[in-house]
Amino acid sequence: MSTITKDPSTDLAEDTTGDLLNALEREPAATAPDLDLLRMAEALLFASADPLSTDELAERLPARADVPALLAELQRFYRTRGVNLVRVAGKWAFRTAEDLKFLMHRNREEQRKLSRAALETLAIIAYHQPVTRAEIEEIRGVSTSKGTLDVLLETGWVRMRGRRRTPGRPVTYGTTSGFLDQFGLDNVRDLPGLEELKGAGLLDSAIPANFLVPMPNDSADLAEDEDPLEEGLLFDAAELAGPEEADPEE
Repeated sequence: MSTITKDPSTDLAEDTTGDLLNALEREPAATAPDLDLLRMAEALLFASADPLSTDELAERLPARADVPALLAELQRFYRTRGVNLVRVAGKWAFRTAEDLKFLMHRNREEQRKLSRAALETLAIIAYHQPVTRAEIEEIRGVSTSKGTLDVLLETGWVRMRGRRRTPGRPVTYGTTSGFLDQFGLDNVRDLPGLEELKGAGLLDSAIPANFLVPMPNDSADLAEDEDPLEEGLLFDAAELAGPEEADPEE
């Protein structure tokens, strides 16, 4: 369950809530939601350090609360403001409006950039999960250093899922809810398909006719050919082979 923390900038929330109440009071009484419940839901979403699911909101709100209706009303109200209520990874959170992201440009420049190798590896994991390091190398056509996977694990966008039921029992990798949050996706199946990738210039127009973009699936359930990870044994057997060559794209 997400942790609710006290935000020192509550003065801003009070001004916003006042605008919200004024807007709702102008609506017909038959359609206006319960103002107290609406303010409670707004406060929870504003103060939460992480996105909240409808179940998490329902646990904290009075039993009479119609959570989907409250979320719909808040989403409607905030759609023209500086922050929007959006759904990410199946949960709800306030995010900077899309057209104002340029204001955060300096922060983006100061963040560490992923190497080309890491971006390629992340894309392969997102589309082909669950996938092993050897399978990533086969798709990329080059070796993938352990450092590349370590960086992705450190970002919190990639996780170890289980072990493939093949010789050596290699670790399988998949994406996390943090990956969905970072890229503004509600579900991994919202990743662009073949035509969208072509339109964005990310795929060569001369690709083979039988080329297919796999349907992403980040289900938490292990696949039929996966076993659970053993606690304390998270290394990959391939790492025991000795020194490895550096990834050419690092």
